[in-house]
Amino acid sequence: MSKSQNIYDNQTFFEGYKKLRGNPYSANNVEEKPALFSLSPELAGKSVLDLGCGYGENCAEFKALGASVVVGVDISEKMLAVAMEEHPDIKFIRADMSNLSFIKDNYDVVFSSLALHYMEDFDAFIKSVYEVLTPGGYFIFSQEHPLTTAPIAGASWAKDENGNVLHYKLTDYSRCGKRSTTWIVDGVEKYHRTFSKIINALCSAGFTIETMLEPTPTQEIIELDKSWEKDFHKPNFLLMKVRK
Repeated sequence: MSKSQNIYDNQTFFEGYKKLRGNPYSANNVEEKPALFSLSPELAGKSVLDLGCGYGENCAEFKALGASVVVGVDISEKMLAVAMEEHPDIKFIRADMSNLSFIKDNYDVVFSSLALHYMEDFDAFIKSVYEVLTPGGYFIFSQEHPLTTAPIAGASWAKDENGNVLHYKLTDYSRCGKRSTTWIVDGVEKYHRTFSKIINALCSAGFTIETMLEPTPTQEIIELDKSWEKDFHKPNFLLMKVRK
């Protein structure tokens, strides 16, 4: 299995990402995070594994929700340095989540927030998540929406002469594979796969699909900034809750 790109230890990317995540009106905070936590089962007394944990803020929330064991995994040394400083009571492991052979325990719930679109071998990864879950355990994840990852040239919008968004420019949807995109820096590697590829991988691994979400902004957010309305043309995120 190939090693994942570690873009988060690029200093320019790291600083840009930190600034982005600190914005209360980022898409992460407005759409993705509320949707992710809405899918969470009761965590009291449960063991939780967070794959691609970044700064560890979700790990801290899982613990606040009553989880008895919380372990965060991330490939980025810079991200984990922040996580360990801000959340010294949580265990963090620096590792490439594309190969979970280092995980020796089983967990009741596995979360992954916005990391799966960096995963090259999705089928193998899903099978490995299935193996580390306890019977009846949940895997809850978010990723960039497949309509976002589809265009080989990068996501773009058609606009009128006044700069108003008309529609999303969808291309290359059925051409699965690597995408090299510009996000904060050039050369960020992501992998596009269709809805059917995602769902079939989950089913083949043995998961039961319980819920799918494609969150859109609230009316309050749209009233603050009309540009959010474009997310009704094309959602930013896909979230799924599946059970072993």
